[in-house]
Amino acid sequence: MDINDAGTPLDPRWSQAEISVCGLVEGTRSAAAVAGLFVRAGWSSRSSSWEGYEVETAWASFEIDPTERGVLLNGVADPERLDVVAGLLRLLGRPFGLELYDGEGALVREVRA
Repeated sequence: MDINDAGTPLDPRWSQAEISVCGLVEGTRSAAAVAGLFVRAGWSSRSSSWEGYEVETAWASFEIDPTERGVLLNGVADPERLDVVAGLLRLLGRPFGLELYDGEGALVREVRA
């Protein structure tokens, strides 16, 4: 997947936020395919390891890495836009889960499809 730096950088308020988002896309080990989905939606991306990527927009930033069970997403996002992330992941046609945690580590919201 090509690197794309044309997206909007992460707003500093989200990089300082004490929230976190974790997710798993099942049925694929291709971090490039998941990162490509975000790039097509206008996010920036860059390689972060041999098989991993970082994707970013003004309101969210994720590390995307392959695991034995699928592709792991880890990062921060505006809690009000978690459904936007879920909508993108639905386009893959694979089962996925997203979890939003507050600064205390408590689960605030969960999205499964």
